[in-house]
Amino acid sequence: MLAVEEPLEIRIGFGEITNRQQKNLSVTMRTPGHDIELAIGFLFTEGIIRSYEQVESAKYCEDVGRQEEKENVVRVELKPEVKLNVEKLQRNFYTTSSCGVCGKSSIDAVKQQCLKLNVNWQTETSLIHALPQNLRNAQRVFDHTGGLHASGLFNLQGELVLLREDVGRHNALDKVIGAMLIKNRLPLSDYMLLVSGRSSFELVQKAALTGIPLLAAVGAPSSLAVQLAQDVNMTLLGFVRDERFNIYSGEERIRV
Repeated sequence: MLAVEEPLEIRIGFGEITNRQQKNLSVTMRTPGHDIELAIGFLFTEGIIRSYEQVESAKYCEDVGRQEEKENVVRVELKPEVKLNVEKLQRNFYTTSSCGVCGKSSIDAVKQQCLKLNVNWQTETSLIHALPQNLRNAQRVFDHTGGLHASGLFNLQGELVLLREDVGRHNALDKVIGAMLIKNRLPLSDYMLLVSGRSSFELVQKAALTGIPLLAAVGAPSSLAVQLAQDVNMTLLGFVRDERFNIYSGEERIRV
């Protein structure tokens, strides 16, 4: 069995009621499922919306022509009072499943305003050690394909609250963020995030924008990911497996 990879086009409708406009915002290669969450999470982490209250509706487009395209195009209608800087959106939003940043035209287009994470709780090393197996036990699609990334949101007791899988690591996280945004649960200051692969700059940025103070990864972080984590006071862990892990920033939240 193979993991499904198909393009998802995200469109937005915006403007005053008497002058509605549409923009084709992004095409991302993703695993179908939870597409509305993916679209909402993407809009939030790109700074286009600040809350789910700014969304009028989000659904698959029914007028795209071919049958196979109908579940590969999502349109998010923003409320009329939402103001957009259209020129700011003029960048290449095409993303691949392996890299969410490489389609963007410049590093300035990537950076968002991330506030300092002033969260003072601590967690035990034993709880961190248990996270990968808890995540792995819930990865049903991975069991069949071996080809998906996962993002798991855990509470401070180490219980898995939400899991999303996707061929793109950034898509999996956007689905988690979109789901929690729809539930009006942001900021996520009392949660920990575990990702199944490496931690990139973009994953740290997305987590920081939602207020997640601890990001753990089974793989390695990049240098820019560590730099951003240090800048926003996020606890960043890498190589979380086999009863060990490295702490790259925010060590005060880990009770050793």
